[in-house]
Amino acid sequence: MTGTVGTAESTATTRSERGSVTEPAERGGLRIDRGVLRRIAEHAADSVPNCVRLRRRVAGLGTGEHGATARLAGPERQLRIRLELALRYPAPIAETVSAVRERVRTELERMADCRVATVDVTVTALVPHPTAPRVE
Repeated sequence: MTGTVGTAESTATTRSERGSVTEPAERGGLRIDRGVLRRIAEHAADSVPNCVRLRRRVAGLGTGEHGATARLAGPERQLRIRLELALRYPAPIAETVSAVRERVRTELERMADCRVATVDVTVTALVPHPTAPRVE
């Protein structure tokens, strides 16, 4: 494709240097790393209301936060996803998990054109809303 950096063509096909039209499928392949698919699933789960991030502790020391953890199996057209996540207490668990499943499926299909066969969810913690410190 010829042209300058920063310009984009508005059609789905491009012209090669000789002027012939190149179809999108003939331009090359696209492979999305499993780590990227995993992060998309984790981010999608974390973005659902009532899913919470937890402080990570190692040997009693705080080392940051973590949200949902995803594991992926199967081909990109039949992904099987296992999620572990914490929910806000007293959120309705069944409704929240249903929303997580739908968001993960939607985002993986929208961003990476992957089909999700199953999303298995394990709720690892229920976290109450933080309370304001009491003044005495």
